[in-house]
Amino acid sequence: MPEKLFEETIIREIRDLLLGRQQSIAVGESVSSGLLQLAFSAMPDAIQFYQGGITAYNLTQKIKFFSVEPLHASTVNCVSQEVANEISLAVCREFASDWGIGITGYASAVPESGNRVFAFFSICYRDKIQDSGQLKSRKADPFRVQLDYAHQVLEKLLGCLVSSNGKQVLSKTAGK
Repeated sequence: MPEKLFEETIIREIRDLLLGRQQSIAVGESVSSGLLQLAFSAMPDAIQFYQGGITAYNLTQKIKFFSVEPLHASTVNCVSQEVANEISLAVCREFASDWGIGITGYASAVPESGNRVFAFFSICYRDKIQDSGQLKSRKADPFRVQLDYAHQVLEKLLGCLVSSNGKQVLSKTAGK
């Protein structure tokens, strides 16, 4: 049950804020491999605010489902801030959702990542990026890294929801 994987308080706060504002959310994932979708779908009353999500791992699927720019994505192995932004904007648009989350990265050290573990996330609200950046994890096990990323993104989303206070918030990364 996600409430055991994720802090119950943060899940309930996100749910309450989205329900109270009659807003919806959708998720596009790669590195977190559906953990955010699990968290949202298991929230009480999820049907009232959770539009759905897609997990895509390779370039072909990210182009097809998230409309990522192929040249850039291929040069960065689909892991960059630009790709995360494209994912969040695409799920917002394709799911007709108020909020969108995109995340891509590495849960284990591989040569393509320079043997480092990191991810990029993006949170958008009505086609404007609200928060984005790089995530790091000190966990060793890849599943724990994925879970850590998902938890960090939920915390970032809660911060966006609280700071927006029900109003359209201005983009922190205008022009990206």
